[in-house]
Amino acid sequence: MADYVLLHPYVSEKTMNALLGTPLQKNKDGNRIEFIVRRKATKKEIKDAFEKMFEVKVEKVNTRILKDGKHAIIKLTKDYSAEDVAMRIGIF
Repeated sequence: MADYVLLHPYVSEKTMNALLGTPLQKNKDGNRIEFIVRRKATKKEIKDAFEKMFEVKVEKVNTRILKDGKHAIIKLTKDYSAEDVAMRIGIF
């Protein structure tokens, strides 16, 4: 099921900054990772799939639909690191 919902990570300069946060915001805006997901996937399905696939806890999921598909911005709880997840999937 998780493979069906989450297609692939979306990597750009902006999403790389979202992993750690920006110094201007004292890094409080970080710990987020962005994925391209199935267009019909709900926020709950995205959250459940991400938690199951990466064994982390998700605090919040925001979605937006762009030309290249549906993007899900996934914010992890303070107990987990988006940077660690990014390293496991090979973004770094």
